[in-house]
Amino acid sequence: MSRKPPVLVLVDASSYLYRAYHALPPLANSSGQPTGAVYGVVSMLRKLIADYQPDHIGVVFDAKGPTFRGELYAEYKANRPPMPDDLRGQVEPLHAIVRAMGLPLLEEPGVEADDVIGTLAVQAHEQGLSVIISTGDKDLAQLVRPGITLINTMSNTVLDDAGVLKKFGIRPDQVIDYLALVGDASDNIPGVPGVGPKTAAKWLGEFGSVAEVVANASTIKGKVGERLRDSVALLELSRELATIKCDVPLALAPGDLTAGAPDHPALRDLYARMEFRTWLDQLPADAAPPPPPPADALEIAYDCVLDEAALDRWIARLEAAELFAFDTETTSLDYWRAEVVGVSFAVEPGKAAYVPLVHSYADAPVQLDRNKVLERLRPLLEDPARAKVGQHLKYDANVLANHGVHLQGCAHDTMLESYVLDSTQRHDMDSIAKRELGVDTIHYEDVCGKGAKQIRFDEVRIDDATRYAAEDADITLRLHRAQWPRLEATGSLASVYRDIEMPLVPVLARMEQTGVLIDADMLFQQGHELEERMREVEALAHTEAGGEFNLSSPKQLQEILYEKQKLPVKRKTPKGQPSTAEDVLAELADEYPLPRLILEYRGLSKLKSTYTDKLPTMINARTGRVHTSYHQAVAATGRLSSSDPNLQNIPIRKAEGRRIRQAFIAPPGKVLLAADYSQIELRIMAHLSADAGLLAAFGAGEDIHRATAAEVFDTPLADVTGDQRRSAKAINFGLIYGMSAFGLAKQLGIGRGAAAEYVERYFQRYPGVHEFMERTRAQARKHGFVETVYGRRLYLPEINARNPNLRGYAERTAINAPMQGTAADIIKRAMIVLARWLAEGHVDCRMIMQVHDELVFEVAADEADGLKRDICTRMSAAASLAVPLIVDAGTGKNWDEAH
Repeated sequence: MSRKPPVLVLVDASSYLYRAYHALPPLANSSGQPTGAVYGVVSMLRKLIADYQPDHIGVVFDAKGPTFRGELYAEYKANRPPMPDDLRGQVEPLHAIVRAMGLPLLEEPGVEADDVIGTLAVQAHEQGLSVIISTGDKDLAQLVRPGITLINTMSNTVLDDAGVLKKFGIRPDQVIDYLALVGDASDNIPGVPGVGPKTAAKWLGEFGSVAEVVANASTIKGKVGERLRDSVALLELSRELATIKCDVPLALAPGDLTAGAPDHPALRDLYARMEFRTWLDQLPADAAPPPPPPADALEIAYDCVLDEAALDRWIARLEAAELFAFDTETTSLDYWRAEVVGVSFAVEPGKAAYVPLVHSYADAPVQLDRNKVLERLRPLLEDPARAKVGQHLKYDANVLANHGVHLQGCAHDTMLESYVLDSTQRHDMDSIAKRELGVDTIHYEDVCGKGAKQIRFDEVRIDDATRYAAEDADITLRLHRAQWPRLEATGSLASVYRDIEMPLVPVLARMEQTGVLIDADMLFQQGHELEERMREVEALAHTEAGGEFNLSSPKQLQEILYEKQKLPVKRKTPKGQPSTAEDVLAELADEYPLPRLILEYRGLSKLKSTYTDKLPTMINARTGRVHTSYHQAVAATGRLSSSDPNLQNIPIRKAEGRRIRQAFIAPPGKVLLAADYSQIELRIMAHLSADAGLLAAFGAGEDIHRATAAEVFDTPLADVTGDQRRSAKAINFGLIYGMSAFGLAKQLGIGRGAAAEYVERYFQRYPGVHEFMERTRAQARKHGFVETVYGRRLYLPEINARNPNLRGYAERTAINAPMQGTAADIIKRAMIVLARWLAEGHVDCRMIMQVHDELVFEVAADEADGLKRDICTRMSAAASLAVPLIVDAGTGKNWDEAH
């Protein structure tokens, strides 16, 4: 019996917000706060979830600020009135309720909610999901096709292919042309004056498309024909404005859109404020209300420090405090370009101060001199015995370093406290304050604005800046007092925070400040070579295709592959066209040369645009190096990530990709030393499962993939073939990541039955692994989380979900997270140990990069051999496992050579 595909529901929340506002009576709570639109949208969401029980869901809102359509046409939506004040005040409470319900909320600047929905719908459809778009917007009908359906929860109507034809008199693939002809007065899309729905449907029924309507415009009689001919120049613009963008770069993929566990305390607070009593009564009895907003219990007093006497008083308070909260306000989020605009402190809840230093606007008051203030503060900020708490202190440390101040005594970081407590939550200050304190903080956009009108913080009026900056310090102190006792109560989490995450902050800051040397000339040469190879591949593709075509055009590629060469159609796009997606081409490439060439061309193009062209532009003018940013509080498993550039994604599977690493070079007299853990996750699996076979293989120093092949294929170790080892490697790593027999069959190119037999044999030979997996699933179901060897937790809200897809994903995550998380803990521990050793100053060595399970160092060439031994020894000793922890290391003039 065939299984139904997983369901993704995408909610056009902005559309429903307006519809609920206009459709429902003007409800308000007892204090006069409007609540009707919030009630309408939340009712719709609750009904939607109850009716469809989706595997995946995303609630999409329009982001504030301009969109690309406004750039295409200045008059786009120019006549639309601003959002009514009594509706604007309902947006934030609605966002808060959506998040507290555990639903993924998406807002993407520069595009509209329709574009985000279109992108996710197309991606999901190509991945085999069934997509339901909940909306009342006719524009989204252009996305309808088999597998993508529109529903309107408020009117209980459904639009599939037949529904679109019945409602509009056209097919879904004609909707864009229909909208271009009719136009839209509310969005200011021109269209053709006088052409309504009936005329547009008639023309499209007769001619098929706008292009054909224009081609036959001379045959259309009367005034409407004249208007059509007069509007030809604007029709293409109207069509472009009406077309939903389906290729928006998004941080989340359809599979990432899974509902989390509801935050019952937050919902109780929100429902109580909005006076949604029925929903309040339906919450579980243990959903205790959060602490009352501190404003009810605290007397808030924020000082603005503009003279020496006030600064003296605050420095005295800081000197007397056991712990104080500290924050910087700056000119940029890029720590290398950022300069201090002001600093803020708090020593007790509700009592904070802001010291403005370089605010500049027409009537700005005289402020204290920045250099003198930083010198006055230097003894406090650089004293390791003076305990400080901050939110994302690594950023503040880097910015202060730009001014020659080296921050020490970083005792606590509220972002990391939140991350260790529950890595699946959001860890920005606004989100944590709402979750932990029930406080709606002042947002950066509230004082600086958004989009094109956003100003720098040094242009903000000092009274507004004081409220914002002093609140940051105050909230930071209060968050620490709320979160730290909870960490301490768990024991193991406190250890992860205290022994791993906090000591890592200065280590990462130092690595970021050090940066890595890049050979821009080499990258330029590589880019030139990539361009030459792209031309060669393009010529080969043209020869293979029998004529020239644009390799970057999906439409032309569809024609060549499927109409001209008659290649088998593996999958269709949402519009019913044969797909040219990468995974489809990869499948075709096994048998046909042209898809192989297209894939090679795409890979070369990506290398050129992402690395050889971009990396040289990221070289810092002051240091001559590239400085990435490491992120501790992003990956749920505890792994580090990086950005600008993203070091984790430099491709190394092909020679052209590996060459990118050749441009990461050592300065004169130095070499790069790369050291990485060998098969660390499999070793952790052996440790956690205590399987006798795995322990014996690793203990004997055997090639684990060859040893697995010998077991699975019942072959003497010496007789294991290369193909058998490759299959065993796929099994070893596949099981760690929860790969099914179906996935293994696809990867190995064998039948599902054979793959299932391999998996069965594996578990027969390694029964401890199977027992570990079953035990871990049971523990996850019981406790709602899994732990690493060091006590880091990953919460799994869907582990007991009724939906089998959600539950299955949570179970696979439960298996992998302890291994991936423990590997993350181990390399972090190694970085801390190595940083302390390097700080002793006895060796000429700097740690400059961390990538997955690898550390990269810049070392003196004549000391490289000894340093390699020292580094490998310390990395191996970073954990005590039941099997040896092996580190492979190499050196070279560049990163690739060091491998």
